[in-house]
Amino acid sequence: MERVAEKRKLTSVLDDSQALAGFSRLDVSMVITNPNSRDNPIVYINDAFERTTGYQRSSVIGRNCRFLQGPDTDPDTVRRMRSAIEALEDISVDILNYRANGEPFVNRLLMAPILDAQGKPVYFLGIQKELRDEEQDQANDAARLHLDSVCSRVSKDLGLIVSSLVDNRDRTMPKSEEDRVRLLRALDVLPRRLECLQFVYEEMQLADEQWNRDGIDLGSLLSRISHTIAHNEGRPGVRFVSLVEPLEVNLETAIRVALMTFELVSNAFQHAFDGLDQGYLELRVNRLAAGGLRMTIADDGVGIPSKHAYPSKTSVGGLLVTSLLDGLDATLNVARGAAGTVIMVDVPVGFTDIKD
Repeated sequence: MERVAEKRKLTSVLDDSQALAGFSRLDVSMVITNPNSRDNPIVYINDAFERTTGYQRSSVIGRNCRFLQGPDTDPDTVRRMRSAIEALEDISVDILNYRANGEPFVNRLLMAPILDAQGKPVYFLGIQKELRDEEQDQANDAARLHLDSVCSRVSKDLGLIVSSLVDNRDRTMPKSEEDRVRLLRALDVLPRRLECLQFVYEEMQLADEQWNRDGIDLGSLLSRISHTIAHNEGRPGVRFVSLVEPLEVNLETAIRVALMTFELVSNAFQHAFDGLDQGYLELRVNRLAAGGLRMTIADDGVGIPSKHAYPSKTSVGGLLVTSLLDGLDATLNVARGAAGTVIMVDVPVGFTDIKD
């Protein structure tokens, strides 16, 4: 029992390690809406939402969530939800919703606002799970605790991304409504980062299941993230190699390093080989003798122009990388060769070797 209690320190924000086990692929649905657009439309749903409701992404994105309501949905519950949104408050309700085929089901819903550094809402996050008959009378059962844990964790991590983008943009651009609207539109790419967070949660769950583990396996995590990017954004003629040592880090470090890896590797695939038929991209992560880790992303592509600042102070990805570097107290150096670019990031974190 003492060992179990010790391991819970890794996921102290969670009530149970199983809370995130099915976050993306099983039966826990997630919705993100944009309260700054007319009628607070949906900007993201995960696969579980499609499976639970029967609605496809193409018919959901851009609509308000009220299409899930029907003739027997409790109007008092709807009013409570509307009041919570207006007051920027978290809320947990059980609500009767309807699938695309008209079939009713009881939905346990938790909603939380994602706020910028000024306390203004940028997104609303909804975490929901269908309640089976045997669960509907258990108002305070483990399912509610699990969903609350998921909502808390995801809200915090999305808040990290959102606040970093807004804070940096406020420092580098005039604080006008036009700039704010531009930034909010740019933040619509936020859902692309969610799969990266999902990988972190899965590694977190695995660490909880392995009692001899003291942190998240950064090697496994970054390998999965980078190869997923290569699968989604790679093209014929471009080879990708990932050489990542097995390293353990704490949860917050894992999230920041994972997000930074996502941004840097994605950017390389998207821009390094413009106009080229062939190319080589390599991700290397290893421990430094003096402590910390070094990430190197090298390509033989067209190279970054000498007058071009990297990371960019105007792009969404560049702003996020800058904020992540600050949060990690890390340094980034760019080497421009005759062909291609080498980006080297040093992160002064402590970690231990993974035991066999």
